[in-house]
Amino acid sequence: MMQESSSNEDSRKVRSAELYQRLAALREEQDKLDSEAREWAGKRDSLHIEIRKLRTKATKLRQERDTLNVRVQQLKTMREEANENRREKHDRIIKLKEELRVTQEEPLKDMEDLQREIKKLEWRIQTTSLALKEEETLIDKIRPLEHQLLIHKKLQNLRASLHKLQTEEEEIESKAKTCHKELVEMAERSQGLHKEMSEALNEADTLQSEADALHQNLLTTEKEAQDFYQQAQLIREELHGMEEEAKARQEVELRGRLEKSALEKLKQGKKLTLEEFKILAEKGII
Repeated sequence: MMQESSSNEDSRKVRSAELYQRLAALREEQDKLDSEAREWAGKRDSLHIEIRKLRTKATKLRQERDTLNVRVQQLKTMREEANENRREKHDRIIKLKEELRVTQEEPLKDMEDLQREIKKLEWRIQTTSLALKEEETLIDKIRPLEHQLLIHKKLQNLRASLHKLQTEEEEIESKAKTCHKELVEMAERSQGLHKEMSEALNEADTLQSEADALHQNLLTTEKEAQDFYQQAQLIREELHGMEEEAKARQEVELRGRLEKSALEKLKQGKKLTLEEFKILAEKGII
């Protein structure tokens, strides 16, 4: 019987040692997984910070691009208005040139000579006593001279208008070129911003995929760690049960020894301890 008890005790010790060894291995593996999980979480969080920076950058680039696009539309409108205005001026210039050409075809005396002749004839009419027939003759001479003078003035006005329109056309053309130049620059800048924004968003998407993979690794590692924890918990429970069983056996053995000692004392008439008395009383011996 004692041999069997000793064999059982040895088996329990071996089992206990195996369990403690397994528990130590599980703790080591769990610590390793916890460390790995913290590493995954750290890398994931770092990527999330970088992703937020990239998305913020992309938002700012989009706003700047949209502002430039508004300016591009304004410049297009200004350029179209300038070109339309220039075409109108050009059409008027062509008409004025034609009118000027036609007007210049009429034979004319020199303007100053005409003014002198008219002035001379008018002075003669005003200062000389003339017969009605003579006065009418002088007036008839003045009329064609005045007509030529009016043509000279018309030509002056046409040339002034032409010069003004040509100057305005040049100014409008210069403005249109300036608008076009700025338009090209703004469009190129807008395209550059759009490209930079797209690159930032693509990079953010790539990092997001990496972050998602890291998060998945984190979840897998945490699950593995939880599995090890549950295994370790089962081992702890088994060890606790074994300890409780060992404690119960020790109490039974101690009680047996006390009962044996109490019976010996009782036979010999010796004084019992309180504990020995309680044990015999519970047995109904005394």
